[in-house]
Amino acid sequence: MTRMFRTAALGLAGLLAASPASALDLTKKRENLPDLVLGDDQGNDFVVENKDITLESGKAYRLRIVAKGRQEYKFYAPEFFRYIWFNQIVIEHKEIHGGGPPDHLEFDDPGEIAIEFVAIKPGTYTWAARGLESKGMTGTLTVK
Repeated sequence: MTRMFRTAALGLAGLLAASPASALDLTKKRENLPDLVLGDDQGNDFVVENKDITLESGKAYRLRIVAKGRQEYKFYAPEFFRYIWFNQIVIEHKEIHGGGPPDHLEFDDPGEIAIEFVAIKPGTYTWAARGLESKGMTGTLTVK
């Protein structure tokens, strides 16, 4: 066994032997991202504020998706949802916890949905308000 391999194996063994209590809880150091806002309260249903957001892999975040317009917004980001670890989804101070990503988030009326997550896989992921892409209701979530 080479010295480098032995060192790596001992380091891995140490990590595996560490108690769960000493493990780092990434969700405790969550960063709040700028709100991704769909529409505005002046009647501009198709404007988007903060449509392109950049994150870092391995960090915890909170993203509020806010619908201010009067459209039905179906927020799709399937690849992004697949490559993050969801801590929770919060709607009106009610938390949703689950074992997998949602298909999409839907707004029938103005309101907000917050997602709390850890970014896992680097890449540039497209999001869209399904059916409103031609109106400019698309953007990117880039994980570096």
